[in-house]
Amino acid sequence: MVGKFLASAMVSALFLSSAMDPSQAVAQQAVASSDSSFIQTAGSLGLLQVKLGKLAEDKGSSPAVRDFGKRMVADYSKANEELAAGAKQAAYPTPTLMRQHQQVLDRFKTIGGSSFDKKYMTEMVNEQSEAVRIYQQEAERGRVASLKELASKMLPTVQQHMSLAAQTAGSVGADVTATASGERQGS
Repeated sequence: MVGKFLASAMVSALFLSSAMDPSQAVAQQAVASSDSSFIQTAGSLGLLQVKLGKLAEDKGSSPAVRDFGKRMVADYSKANEELAAGAKQAAYPTPTLMRQHQQVLDRFKTIGGSSFDKKYMTEMVNEQSEAVRIYQQEAERGRVASLKELASKMLPTVQQHMSLAAQTAGSVGADVTATASGERQGS
């Protein structure tokens, strides 16, 4: 009788503990998806910066825009390597170019002439602002320590890019008050 009671109690305990694990797993998945979202978004944004930077080097009419593009290629090539290593260490897939970023790239492939500089720099102000936001959010709220540390380490550089983008945009007469969605729809 005692054996049946103990066996029944053990089965009940196992059932209750397994019933609690899914909720804990959901919470862990939410945390992981936040970090995973960071690595994918930051990685895609970095890939976009390299590709657009190369376009700026080729299509830019202003030396300031060409120089900015060159810096984005150099800085984000290095950042992309670090993000890929961070993704691998955290067991996340290597970042790829997201559809929204591919659309931006496709749009810029068709832009030429003097309008390229202004549109590119307006886009850069918007994209760098987004980069600052996602790096800062990960640095403050990330759950995977290695990714949180990586975001914290990279944040000052991303903030410098934001400043440089705004300064360069101003030098070519770009309208940096346009919203990212308004600029994307208007192009």
